[in-house]
Amino acid sequence: MIMFRESRSHLRTYFNLCSPLWLLLCSAALMSTELGCTQGLKVTSTGLRTIQRAEGDRVTLGCTYTLSQLDTGEIDIEWSLLSPDTTKKDQMLLSYTSGTKYYHGGSRDAEGFSFAAGDPSKGDASLSIFQLSCVHSATYQCKVKKSPGVDTRKVSLVVKVKPSVPKCWQEGGELIGEAVSLHCQSSQGSAPLKYKWQRESKDPMPPTATQNSETGEMRISNHTQRFVGIYLCEVSNAVGVERCKISLRANKPPNRAAVIGGKAVGSLLLVLILLLFTGLLCWKLNDRYHHDKEFSNEIREDAAPPESRPVSRHAGRNSGQTPHTGYSWVDQNQVSVSITGSRHHPSSYSLGQTPIRHGPAGWDRKHQYAV
Repeated sequence: MIMFRESRSHLRTYFNLCSPLWLLLCSAALMSTELGCTQGLKVTSTGLRTIQRAEGDRVTLGCTYTLSQLDTGEIDIEWSLLSPDTTKKDQMLLSYTSGTKYYHGGSRDAEGFSFAAGDPSKGDASLSIFQLSCVHSATYQCKVKKSPGVDTRKVSLVVKVKPSVPKCWQEGGELIGEAVSLHCQSSQGSAPLKYKWQRESKDPMPPTATQNSETGEMRISNHTQRFVGIYLCEVSNAVGVERCKISLRANKPPNRAAVIGGKAVGSLLLVLILLLFTGLLCWKLNDRYHHDKEFSNEIREDAAPPESRPVSRHAGRNSGQTPHTGYSWVDQNQVSVSITGSRHHPSSYSLGQTPIRHGPAGWDRKHQYAV
């Protein structure tokens, strides 16, 4: 009896020491059973969570999954466009249920979207988007459900514009010993754009060259013949790369003494030409002044005297005689004129007759008669 009591006390002590271990084992067994029941379906895609693509390209958003024997329900797949505003409802794009594909939001909203696999129920629920544009930049969610299992995956898509073919040009005289700048600029492309210059011949870059990756300028100080060659400019962003090239030469600087002498000779010739032109202009003006003066004098010498009224037709016939002063008597409406040298006596004056004295008549040389 005493031995039985001692053995029971030993078992009770052993059981008290081992009870926490039994509790932990039972709890772990229960948790493993619960996890096995709820995590049968699992999305296995391991691609990038953020994808950047160029405008006009095609992209596939991965969503592969595996099923468990515990998943006995109907397969259900949904692709949604998540709203950046958490207070608004997400937009459903595509769904697959009971072997049928559904496009939501109208044909225009679903344009370019499709399942990548012909049968999404075979483990691939990936989404394909054709002809990407900036409006496709968003966060997408894939949800796969087969009761009691369910799992989701989110992918962010960023659509950017590739850089356009850049334009390369050079500034500076390409003179040896002086500085020269090479420029590169792309007119289109999503920021940030990065520029990089390199030599086409794979020769090392000039040690004095400095580049600006944001503006595309490369400046070479102390240009030499060793830097001659073709240089490539590469512009890139997250979705594309473009290039342009330019040929760099090295020209000898001109002789400064010859340049200064040429400038002096040119200035002297210019002064001489101006003096010659001024002298020619003064000579022309002086010659014109004298010509106008002589022309006015000729007009005054050749001017005919003013015409006077002819006195007698008989005086014109006596071209050899010099006319003398004559008298005429006015008697009512009768007038008689005498131009000859005969004298009239006062006794012959009739009553009422008034003598009129005329001055010496003029002589018309052209028609040869007195006027």
